[in-house]
Amino acid sequence: MSTSVPHDHRMEAEVWDAYAESAFDPAAAPRFRWTQYEGHGPGVEVLGESPGRTLELGCGTGRAVAYLAGLGVEAYGLDLSAVMVEKVRERWPRGRFFQGEVLEFLGAHEGTYDAVYSVFGCAWFADPRLLFPLVRARLRDGGVFAFSQPPAIPGAYGAQGMYKGGFAGPPLYTYRYSYPPDTWAQLLRTAGFGEVSVRVVEAPVAGDWGTLMATAVA
Repeated sequence: MSTSVPHDHRMEAEVWDAYAESAFDPAAAPRFRWTQYEGHGPGVEVLGESPGRTLELGCGTGRAVAYLAGLGVEAYGLDLSAVMVEKVRERWPRGRFFQGEVLEFLGAHEGTYDAVYSVFGCAWFADPRLLFPLVRARLRDGGVFAFSQPPAIPGAYGAQGMYKGGFAGPPLYTYRYSYPPDTWAQLLRTAGFGEVSVRVVEAPVAGDWGTLMATAVA
């Protein structure tokens, strides 16, 4: 397992602000899906039976938060990008959105939730050794932590740098974390979770990239 890397959260905010400008579509409808393929994979049942209060880490365009809010859930989202949060607050008034860096936010936050989740979000971009205990502390007993992201490239594990844009001009980059399923499961158990399941959901087309899917119970 890799050692800590020097996250620069101000730079990372610039990366995600740029993403917000290109990714946010004000005409898009609410949507909840765990995988990168339309109409594929599990649904909201992963979050447990009738969760009353949920928090998405790295909520991005806010569509999953809006979807849950439409079901009557008290749905919250957190994102590092102030640009994105401004957009989603205006677009999805039934959702509730926080802006901040995930480790700082969870370390100071006093709210508790029935489910905390990340769809290609913070669970991919924050050090899990630091993130997972903080998530555990914000879950009610029996609450669910679930996340999805691309599976690791074989042999390329730990913290990995990811550039934004090309290789000219001021450098902008962030880090993502990739491990095989058994390592993710170990990290979750070490953080105090039980009923841990980590697997790769196969793609709808044989041979295409699948989706790493993890669930754990507080």
